[in-house]
Amino acid sequence: MKGQETAATDQAMGNLLPDEELMTQVRNGIGEMLGVLFDRYQMPLFNFYCKLTGDATLSEDLVQEVFFRILKYRHTYETGTPFRAWIYQIARNARVDHFRKRRKETTFEPEMAPAVTHPDFAQKNQEAALLHRALMHLPEEKREVLVLSRFQELKYEEIAGLLGCEVNTVKVKVHRALRELKETFQRLERISASSKKHSEGTAWPRPGSLQ
Repeated sequence: MKGQETAATDQAMGNLLPDEELMTQVRNGIGEMLGVLFDRYQMPLFNFYCKLTGDATLSEDLVQEVFFRILKYRHTYETGTPFRAWIYQIARNARVDHFRKRRKETTFEPEMAPAVTHPDFAQKNQEAALLHRALMHLPEEKREVLVLSRFQELKYEEIAGLLGCEVNTVKVKVHRALRELKETFQRLERISASSKKHSEGTAWPRPGSLQ
């Protein structure tokens, strides 16, 4: 009982510490601090993977793999290394290794939107689905740089470190990816509007007209 209280106290104190200090403690054998890092990064990593793969189950598995690797390779963490950039490098490697083993791409199949009555909500839901589809249509390199910069909100300097390029190169990549995303979104929007118009223009036969 006393041991459980001590662990709970340590974890509560850990909530006040920066990521780098927590990871240093994990490296030094204080495993409880990994739980604090998990709480902080579980959802950001899950969203990162979901936007790249469109597969929620796979995303959950990859998040678990990331923290397994952190524990396994904790001794490689160097004090002072920005933790967020370090964990996203592990996350990128885990995804690459997974698809290298599978040797096939995962396609995104958008789920059916739930029935709603509020037109504004329905429109926003449709726009979000179209945006996700447009994102999944981008080449993997452009999709990743957009997810890192716009959804995960990594700084250009952090992304440059992950990709092994200059900051200005990252800016150019993001600009080009955003432009292609906008063009793809608009194209999908036109297709969706055309399909909806065609559907609404198809009238049911009047009673007796089939006789």
